[in-house]
This record gives sequence, structure tokens and C-alpha cells, in this order.
Amino acid sequence: MDLVTEYLKLGLRFDRVVDGFVDAYIGDPLLKQQVADEPAPDPAELSRTASRLSVRLGDTDLPADRREFLAAHLGALAVSGRRLAGEDMSFIEEVHSYFQVEISEIDVEVYAAAHREIDALLDQAGAAPNPVLAERLAAVRAQEACPPELVETAVRAIAAALRGPVVAATGLPEQETIDFDIERDVAWSGFNYYLGGFSSRVAVNADVGHRMSQFPVLVAHECYPGHHTEHCRKEKLLVDEGGQAEQTIFLVNTPQCLMAEGLGDLALTAAIGPGWGHWAADVLDGIGPRFDPELAEALEIASRPLNTVRQNAAIMLHDRGADPDDVLAYLRRWGLADEKRAGQMLRFLSDPLWRAYTSTYVEGERLLRPWLEARPAGQSAMDRFRRLLDEPLTPAAIQAEQRDLGQGAGARTGR
Repeated sequence: MDLVTEYLKLGLRFDRVVDGFVDAYIGDPLLKQQVADEPAPDPAELSRTASRLSVRLGDTDLPADRREFLAAHLGALAVSGRRLAGEDMSFIEEVHSYFQVEISEIDVEVYAAAHREIDALLDQAGAAPNPVLAERLAAVRAQEACPPELVETAVRAIAAALRGPVVAATGLPEQETIDFDIERDVAWSGFNYYLGGFSSRVAVNADVGHRMSQFPVLVAHECYPGHHTEHCRKEKLLVDEGGQAEQTIFLVNTPQCLMAEGLGDLALTAAIGPGWGHWAADVLDGIGPRFDPELAEALEIASRPLNTVRQNAAIMLHDRGADPDDVLAYLRRWGLADEKRAGQMLRFLSDPLWRAYTSTYVEGERLLRPWLEARPAGQSAMDRFRRLLDEPLTPAAIQAEQRDLGQGAGARTGR
């Protein structure tokens, strides 16, 4: 426990260097106050501390899964400290150091194929012709734009519809609660603030132009069975019952983040699965404009390959020395993003601290979807998904399971 306590203090010290480095902390408040009363930390020294704790791990009697978890996160913190101290590092190397994944640029032919599939779907739906695919897609999606004043109603309706089945399927404590805040003029679309005690505050931005068919993905990701459900299950099983105090802190730019974002992106697949479009249309009936459920579902699947466009853009910007204007044009052309959205992505990719976090939204889903689909015969998606909610898994652990099943790179690139 002495080493685990030092790990918690180390994470809290990083938050003093960069506000927001600790995404959630539900541990001893006295420990947090102790760190707050210390002199301002030096990130280079924090890196050295992480390395020293990694060495000490071998002398502990912690179970293998806890040692693996701590080793992965201490390694990531050692690199974060060096980066915050000013050390230069390639984007590809930084992503690997934080998240245990190897990345590379995706051939644009993958995106061109996705564009052709999206265009064909729009043809089948009778969309107005337009030689500019981004404009054609935007025109179709504009028909289901949710008025800002209806965002809260739609979010609460989807959350209520998801909660019952997820509580029953996951063993989520009945006393869990979510408070919803509708915010304006913020950079993100949705955000989960886990408060501990099986309680979250989920903030949703009403100004980003939500579409009705987006709400199931957003609410499943942030709430049921996504971030909120994961935090609750790990607090109950790993912290309260298992005494794994390292799970009381959640740190950015660590393997936790890639696992959590991948889990969130698969939440709707696990909870509802194929047919979620019709399910959502029924739940949202009478709230805002209607949408074509089959088209929404087909477009979501066809657009998945475009999720890697922003990671390609980050590699171009940081490792290939591309001009920012060229990166912006790349995001618009291949990601089918409008000027405002592309500009937001470029700003995020340009941030010295947060640039690597982009890959959690890309590689998390790419890692975990093949793993979820490779579940044993007869096992439901939710039963398989529960392992992500309940166990302290790391990307390396998932990769090892994939290798044992004969998956790996081929399975990831073949979808």
C-alpha cells in the first residue's frame, strides 16, 4: 500500500502542474490536501519519481494484474513528466509511450472507399445530388438537427431508456445517480465528471448542433453503460470490495484513457447492438425532428473508417512538418468536416499536452471492437463488455488476448 499511496500522490502532483490532469479522484481527501500543501512540483522530478516507483514494483507482493496496471501507468507518467519538462518527442512515440499502441498513417484509399459507401447510402435514401460529398452529407444531417432547447429532454429520454437494462445487465448499484447539466459555449459535446459514491455529473453542450440520431451514441458513451457505469463498477468491485486504491484516481495520457474511450465508443453496441436506430427513433418519438433510423445506423457504420483521419492529421502536423493550412484542408477533405469542426480538431491536435489524447478516440475503438466481436460462441456482447467495466485491463492485456486468439494487426485493419 505504501507504493500505491505514492502512486496516488504522484498523480495528484501532476494535477498541480496541469489542472485537469486528474480526471477523477475518489480517494482519501486528506491525501489530496497533503499534496495541495506541498511546494509546487517539478515535472522532471515527477518523471524520475515515476521511474523509481516502477523499479520498486518488483519488490511488492501485489498480484500480477495490479503490478501490470501500475507499471503501465507509471511508465506513462514518466514520459508525461519529461514532456512537461520540455523534452521533444515524435507524436507516434508519444502515443505509444502513453497508451501501449503502435500507430501509423492510414492510406487515404481507405477513406475514399468510405466516401463511396457513404455516397451510395445517400443515393439510396434519395438525397439531393451534390458533387461535394461533405455538403451532401451535411444537408441530410441538417434535417435531424436538434433545437438547443430540446437537448436536455432528448438526453434524459435516452438515459432513462438505457438505465434499466444496463442496471440489470451489469449489476450497477441501484443507488447510482447522474445529474445532467446543459452547458453552452464550451469546446466539447459531452463530458462525464465522476464524483464518487456512484454519482456522476454529465454535462452536455447544447451549442454544437446535435443531431437526434447522435444522442444514443453520446448518452451510452457518457452514462449507460459507458463512463459512469465503468466508474461505478470499478468503485464497487475494485475499490470497495477489492481494496485496489490505485483505482481511486483516473489520469489523462495513461492507458486508462484509451481503455475508457474505447469502452465508451462501444457502449451502444453492447447495450443495444444492431437495430439501435429503430430503438432510438421510438424513444425520441415526439421530441424534435424525426430521422431515418436505418440510414442513421448505416451511416454510422460506413463512417467508422474516417475516425482515423484526425490521427493521420496529427502525424502530418507533428512528425511530417505539414503546414497547418494543409492539415486543415486534409481534415475537411477526408474527414468530411466543415470549416468550424476542422478548426476545432486542429486546435486540439496542436495543444502540447492534449495532442496525444486524440489517439484514445481512435485506437481505443480499433483495439476493443475486434476483441468484443471475437467473444466466445453464445456469449452476449454485454457479457463480454462487462469485463471492460469490471477489470483493471490495459491495452497490452487486450493485445495479449488477441494474439492468443490469432487476431492482432490483421483483425484490426480488416474491418
